[in-house]
Amino acid sequence: MFSAQTYQDRRTVLKGNVASGILLFLGNIENPVNFEHNPYYFRQDSTYLYYFGIQEPRIAAIIDIDEDKTIIFGDELSIDDIVWMGRQETLEEKSLKSGVQETLPYAELSKYIQKAQSSGRKVHYLPPYQSFNKILLSDLLGIKITALEPSTEMIKAIVKQRSIKEAQEIVQIEQAVNVSNEMHLLAMRIARPGIKEYEIANAIQYLAANKECQMSYPPIVTINGGILHNHYRLNTLKSGDLFLNDSGAETAMGYAGDLTRTFPADPTFTTKQKEMYEIVLNAFNNAQQLLKPGMRFKDIHLKASQYLVEGLVDLGLMKGNPEEAVKNHAHTLFFQCGLGHMMGLDVHDMEDLGEQYVGYMEAEPKDTQTFGLKSLRLGKSLESGFVVTVEPGIYMIPELIDIWQAENKNAEFINYDKVNEYRNFGGIRIEDDFLITDDGYRLLGSGLIKTVEEIENYRKNI
Repeated sequence: MFSAQTYQDRRTVLKGNVASGILLFLGNIENPVNFEHNPYYFRQDSTYLYYFGIQEPRIAAIIDIDEDKTIIFGDELSIDDIVWMGRQETLEEKSLKSGVQETLPYAELSKYIQKAQSSGRKVHYLPPYQSFNKILLSDLLGIKITALEPSTEMIKAIVKQRSIKEAQEIVQIEQAVNVSNEMHLLAMRIARPGIKEYEIANAIQYLAANKECQMSYPPIVTINGGILHNHYRLNTLKSGDLFLNDSGAETAMGYAGDLTRTFPADPTFTTKQKEMYEIVLNAFNNAQQLLKPGMRFKDIHLKASQYLVEGLVDLGLMKGNPEEAVKNHAHTLFFQCGLGHMMGLDVHDMEDLGEQYVGYMEAEPKDTQTFGLKSLRLGKSLESGFVVTVEPGIYMIPELIDIWQAENKNAEFINYDKVNEYRNFGGIRIEDDFLITDDGYRLLGSGLIKTVEEIENYRKNI
């Protein structure tokens, strides 16, 4: 945990940004795998971590703005619990570390909420994503699950606060990024023809565990990089394959790293692989240079897309004016997703609160209809203190190529005969994490090799 003062200060800021009422925070529970006492790995709700820091299942908290009090609700260990798990730090002791003086049994939460409702007071709550908390909210508030209406005021206040990272948060994120760097270098050392994808996934997860880290998301380690979120890991690497590793570590305090590298199963890139890789790297480098406060991330995304098109025109897969091609979304045959996202306590920071609030502004809502833009998680203007990823890519998806070609879609910009020569190419993505500073940006972590020459030299010298 951070200092008690950290959590007190955070709660004070939040109280100042919500007019009145009760702010309700629900922690997560241990979800069973196949029976009650065999749970999945427990991960506390990130907003609960941000304001209270306590990593314990089945707890809740309220910040009562009107009565100026903060209470944590939970149950201390029973003797049966102690028999099975041993003496643990008490909830009261943990609460004091969070700067909270008052704790009450979990059952008292319902009484507190009902009393507030009977007085006509507003109960603010966030969008629930665990089924348990959906049911709990329904019971606490006496309304159907389908009628739950999270507090927009609370969401906006939290997004405003959590988006700007504290110096101590940056320290945590850089720890996660540096462990992630080590994971990627390990993958580059062991990947070779004949090895299974899952062997690489297991190795990098083992490394993270030895650094007291979890994975910040299920790792994407695949020879089929054209599948954006590919969690199938049973393929065997073959000579001529490209291998894509999208993986990141999460510190014990919950902060994430998120990196992607793509490299050949062989020691060196083929000519075709190198040409495509250089296109993505050029888009990455140019997009990185545009990072600064006041710059709209959607514009950086579109500019990166234009750089991708320019490279694809040079290779003959596309034609015409690159700027016009992007305006007509022709680039989305090759780049179907967004350029990046916010990152922090969540690898897609605060995604549970809603992309419209986290990545966009009311005056500039997210485009939820246009192919490509609907997958852009971040579009608003950058601010100093934001942590963002930059991850351009080229993805060859045979099914998508066939649909577009049958429709002759964007034929003025796409050379389908040439594209079909690459239909089984796979995919390339390059991704790093950045802090937006007052005058630009700073790469987070110690840096990870990414040029063709750096990768080839590293793999040749293993």
